Amino acid sequence: MQLHFSPSMRSITISSSNGFVDLMKIKVAARHISYRTLFHTILILAFLLPFVFILTAVVTLEGVNKCSSFGCLGRRFGPTMFRRVDHSGRLVRDFQKILNEVKSADIPDNLKLPDSFDQLVLETQNNQYDARTLALMLRAMMEKFEREIRESKFAGLMNKHFAASSVPKGIHCLSLRLTDEYSSNAHARKQLPSPELLPLLTDNSYHHFVLSTDNILAASVVVASTVQSSLKPEKVVFHVITDKKTYAGMHSWFALNPVSPAIVEVKGIHQFDWLTRENVPVLEAVESRSSIRNYYHGNHIAGANLSSTTPRTFASKLQARSPKYISLLNHLRIYLPELFPNLDKVVFLDDDVVIQRDLSPLWEIDLGGKVNGAVETCKGEDDWVMSKRFKNYFNFSHPLISENLDPEECAWAYGMNIFDLRAWRQTGIREAYHAWLKENLKSNLTMWKLGTLPPALIAFRGHVHPIDPSWHLLGLGYQIKTDIESVKKAAVIHYNGQSKPWLHIGFEHLRPFWTKYVNYSNDFIRNCHILES
Repeated sequence: MQLHFSPSMRSITISSSNGFVDLMKIKVAARHISYRTLFHTILILAFLLPFVFILTAVVTLEGVNKCSSFGCLGRRFGPTMFRRVDHSGRLVRDFQKILNEVKSADIPDNLKLPDSFDQLVLETQNNQYDARTLALMLRAMMEKFEREIRESKFAGLMNKHFAASSVPKGIHCLSLRLTDEYSSNAHARKQLPSPELLPLLTDNSYHHFVLSTDNILAASVVVASTVQSSLKPEKVVFHVITDKKTYAGMHSWFALNPVSPAIVEVKGIHQFDWLTRENVPVLEAVESRSSIRNYYHGNHIAGANLSSTTPRTFASKLQARSPKYISLLNHLRIYLPELFPNLDKVVFLDDDVVIQRDLSPLWEIDLGGKVNGAVETCKGEDDWVMSKRFKNYFNFSHPLISENLDPEECAWAYGMNIFDLRAWRQTGIREAYHAWLKENLKSNLTMWKLGTLPPALIAFRGHVHPIDPSWHLLGLGYQIKTDIESVKKAAVIHYNGQSKPWLHIGFEHLRPFWTKYVNYSNDFIRNCHILES
């Protein structure tokens, strides 16, 4: 800073040190100023100007760009007036350059990583890390946390798979108590239906429903919801098929809890003369082959390359390895014409559905000579449920699949189907089902992973009649974002997926549509602590 006095002492100029910028110029009136006043003026300026330059320096160092108070105005104006610039942009560019350098750098094996951001800040202060070391530690920490999050997701999916595959304690208790009741209570063993109603089991003027399950509680909900939703319950006939170990308990439940005026028949697989090894050799092989049993009951993590798969893909693979897919109960629907030779039409229901509307109009649908009335699953925007085509179920890299199937062909849903058994008996659907199962077994399950739907999609090709989607809403067992209004309007809601409503992993907001049909006042349900959540 320099002070310049004019020769006449009538003006004083304060300029920058290089002399190019005049910071302040004071003109002094010639006749009215005294030397004493001039002295005081110079003294005041000498006192104030250092503070101005100190304030300017502070603003420059701190890089202050925004101020909200009047007192900050000078700090903001100073750097502009003195041509000072903000170097924060350059700092960001330098740090980005360092990040790009460490992106591909090797992380030392002995690098000790802090467990939290606070610890990182503390270590940075204590150890005086340079920018590159700090960037490398940040990258290592993020990669570590990403691995841990990924591992926890896969662990959660495995736990959910085990929960979905297990039998809840309450349901197991219900089966045991009812089985014991069958042996000790004559009322639990009474004939179903009563002898005078037996002819109605083959009367085609009635509406016949078929349900195949070993879950007594689920069966009770399907039957109760169907009867309560029917406009003519006296025309409803249920054929409940179960396995040998569950037969006594299932029979006890419907003997002690009749759903009059509807009719219920309970039969075990062992009571069908037609179901012999000679007639179902392929399914017998599916249940008995050790490699297949290991695939469905073994270690689902072993051999799985988790680093190259996504959690969603892994979840789909786990669901495809459900042990139910090797159960004969799950494949029984392919033998309906043989199991019920005197019936013309039946509606087949899965045990994880709830009926909310009268289903009698299904018998009035003209299937046009087709066998299977089903809802197609390729006409919606929902990726999880209603956007399914053959390419979602089959391995089109296999030559037999690519040569015989169209990947864009529309899929359809099991769970609620109206079957014309008369038309079915004129086809070779069962034979095609067996033939493709054999080929898949020969290929070591490389054409598709076992399940009832993929071979059915092939066997029923050309025999499916699409019905209105409002008859059957799917996805309540894995689609948490299911629209509640759509659920209320659907005739049949289907909890297909892992989150069944009778499991703790079921979705709470969708469970009430199922629990409303559970009789919680029943002694067996109450004593087994099957409580409404």
